[in-house]
Amino acid sequence: MNSLINITSEIGKLKKVLLHRPGNEVENLVPEYLGRLLFDDIPYLKIAQEEHDKFAQVLRENDVEVVYLEELATSALSDDKIKIEFLEEMMDESRINSPSLRQALIEYLLSMPTSSMVDKIMSGIRKEEIKIKEVTSLADLMMDDYPFYLDPMPNLYFTRDPGAAIGNGITLNKMHTEARRRETLFLKYIHKYHKDFKESNIPLWYDRTLPFSIEGGDELILSSKVVAIGCSERTSPEAIEIVAKNLFKENTGFEKVLVFEIPKCRAFMHLDTVFTMVDYDKFTIHPAIQGPLSVYEVTKGANNTLKFKHNTSPLEEILKDALKLDSVELIKCGGGDFIVAGREQWNDGSNTLSIAPGVVITYERNYVTNEILDKKGIKVLSIPSSELSRGRGGPRCMSMPLYRENINL
Repeated sequence: MNSLINITSEIGKLKKVLLHRPGNEVENLVPEYLGRLLFDDIPYLKIAQEEHDKFAQVLRENDVEVVYLEELATSALSDDKIKIEFLEEMMDESRINSPSLRQALIEYLLSMPTSSMVDKIMSGIRKEEIKIKEVTSLADLMMDDYPFYLDPMPNLYFTRDPGAAIGNGITLNKMHTEARRRETLFLKYIHKYHKDFKESNIPLWYDRTLPFSIEGGDELILSSKVVAIGCSERTSPEAIEIVAKNLFKENTGFEKVLVFEIPKCRAFMHLDTVFTMVDYDKFTIHPAIQGPLSVYEVTKGANNTLKFKHNTSPLEEILKDALKLDSVELIKCGGGDFIVAGREQWNDGSNTLSIAPGVVITYERNYVTNEILDKKGIKVLSIPSSELSRGRGGPRCMSMPLYRENINL
């Protein structure tokens, strides 16, 4: 393993993690366009930042190095030639086709220090900020009432989704929704041009240019041999096959991919919103998925082919066999109570971030699930979340682990 990326489990002691502190992109959320930007509500930025800072503080207090997406992106884009390359690609992906508008936007962004440019792209550019010097297309004359030239990216504080570390490499993901696809450009340029990443020759198990969607919230590394991937509303079976084939071809040590087919709806957005690993033999689960859940096994066949199997055993048996354990325990969100489970799942009661075996970070508002975890011997480090939770993502969603210590599993 290289020294920068090493993720061979969900529970090994976390040593380094990538976050994004919510910024002015949240201030550009307005009720009329919440659906377009995948939000149900508008967080109060000041409190959201305070809550996020508390999250980072808890990580640091537990010896986790915290690095920020916006700072890594700024470092990666320090060269003027790279900056222009990035801006041209950002314009393409933002569908800025008018030559005059494209030029105006690029000139506006290049006039800023790099860190301010990165923040501005993340926060979005309102139409009132730019004046087009010369009308060069019919589209320039026919502007609608939509307030932005570049949409804000309020989902960026969920750093889990644009990319995910598996073993010593990463998946650079193709996001399912147009609202989030530009997010992966930051990680692309960090991977390609940031000094530390560039020198580490980090392999890509998936590339954002591929046509099939996959998101990091569906990617769970259960052990050094077993990966679980959710086939969800946002992750396709074709993308899962590509990741599996690349992992097996490069002899990463991974031998099996468990594919969890979960209901394709916003309430069960990703696998990690309904299922996470909290200890060697313990998992959180939202009880509503156990009935409709199907699990498939992908393993390596001859000549770099894949073998597929539909495993109809109970989930406990599947996990026990895959991880070679005597038994496993599924801890139900909300204790299995229909009302409590539904309410706490909505606020990501199952979306725990393990920072060591049996130690998890959770939202304090999910007090029923937290108490149950505590009674099961799990150390719970809870953080405030009145505003962060409005984005429909928990501590696992808000973090991209880069390095964990290996464990014997």
